Amino acid sequence: MQGLIWLALVIATIIPMVKILPHFGINKMWAALCVIPLGLVILLWMIALRLQDMEKR
Repeated sequence: MQGLIWLALVIATIIPMVKILPHFGINKMWAALCVIPLGLVILLWMIALRLQDMEKR
């Protein structure tokens, strides 16, 4: 049962990441990092840093 909940959460985060990452110039294959909990945090930091760079321009 816990595996199904984990799988549902992974799918629920991978799908939006696949759609968001290309807008920030990051390959959508990096969304696979969402499988690892720390990977999601890393992706969020990458997006935040890219957004900060985009706002400076």
